[in-house]
Amino acid sequence: MAKLTNNSTLQRLRNRYRLVVMNDDTYEEVVTFKLSRLSVYIGLSTAFVMMTSITILLIIYTPLKFYIPGYGSKQGKTELQVLKIRTDSLEQAIRYKEEYMESVRKALGGDTPVKLDTTVIDAPKGPHSNE
Repeated sequence: MAKLTNNSTLQRLRNRYRLVVMNDDTYEEVVTFKLSRLSVYIGLSTAFVMMTSITILLIIYTPLKFYIPGYGSKQGKTELQVLKIRTDSLEQAIRYKEEYMESVRKALGGDTPVKLDTTVIDAPKGPHSNE
């Protein structure tokens, strides 16, 4: 098997080929292109870069960017944060009111346990105590 050198690889990229588009009924040549592998590679690469650039520019400068998950305007993000804070405070207020109502129900129903302090603290014995 022959070894490929840089010169032969470059030569293969520069070899010229002819692309002919013909009419199938009359066999008349409609268009003829003289191409090389290098020019096809450069053309396809340029087309890919241009399409990628156009897609990125469309996303950046049009409202299409709002369809991307997680992307939004700064105003929308601040509004979302304010709504989140309000929701959290409302949830906390509801939780406090539910606890209050539960304790009121227990108190009115007589279900509250009464803790009595049954320990008696003896007074210190001193010279003035009546023992």
